[in-house]
Amino acid sequence: MLGHIESYDERCQTGVIKHEGQFYEFHLDQWTSEAPPKPGDDVDFDHEEDKVTDVSLVGAYLMEAKPVKSKMVAALLGVALGAIGLHRIYLGFYFLGFTQAVVTLITGGFGVMWGFIEGVLIATGHIYKDAKGRHLK
Repeated sequence: MLGHIESYDERCQTGVIKHEGQFYEFHLDQWTSEAPPKPGDDVDFDHEEDKVTDVSLVGAYLMEAKPVKSKMVAALLGVALGAIGLHRIYLGFYFLGFTQAVVTLITGGFGVMWGFIEGVLIATGHIYKDAKGRHLK
């Protein structure tokens, strides 16, 4: 069954999995993945008579997220069109992008510096992830 780790106590090496409103307790001995359990992880688990037997991470957590967005495109958008937050919208930070456009409008154009500086920060590698936490190419 698929579940979600609600809590995990490293000291006691026990945790709680939630599945369809029910809670199941597990011990580290039932953990089969190499990575340690963390609250928030989605897991696949088996149980017999309301006792968990095997717990493992769902496969998506085992693979590293591949870069999708281009660092160079984001940097150029920031330097050229940072005033309207287009670089942040490109990276998936929609609210922040729209906020930059509003700040530029309200300040009579002084918000241009915010986008320009972020474009430089992207180009130099100080901003290096998109909204989903993936590194930029």
